[in-house]
Amino acid sequence: MRLTEITYAEAMPIESYGPGFFRVGGHLLRGASLITPWDAGGWGGVDDLDTLLSLAGRIDVLLMGMGKEISWPPASLRQRLDEVGIGVEPMSSPAACRTYNVLLSEGRRISAALLPLG
Repeated sequence: MRLTEITYAEAMPIESYGPGFFRVGGHLLRGASLITPWDAGGWGGVDDLDTLLSLAGRIDVLLMGMGKEISWPPASLRQRLDEVGIGVEPMSSPAACRTYNVLLSEGRRISAALLPLG
């Protein structure tokens, strides 16, 4: 089997995560975080819809890491994001981190909104 090195161009992959933190681009983020190919920082959680809406036109899919276990974000959040053309994929935060890195390496227009573990 031939293996190829994953490259991310200028984008920042998620390097690691643990209880209460995410490491992106060498920076440690504590608490809920929003990761895009061009930036990474804090996020106000599922009540912070305006921050997610600001991604309209820049991403196609938002991976929502809902913490240690998968759960569904509020229906109103999913509906509003769908109205502006952003698909929402809820999953656990570990799964969202892994999926984000794979899709990022493919050059996809994605973002990850992550709730911390524990």
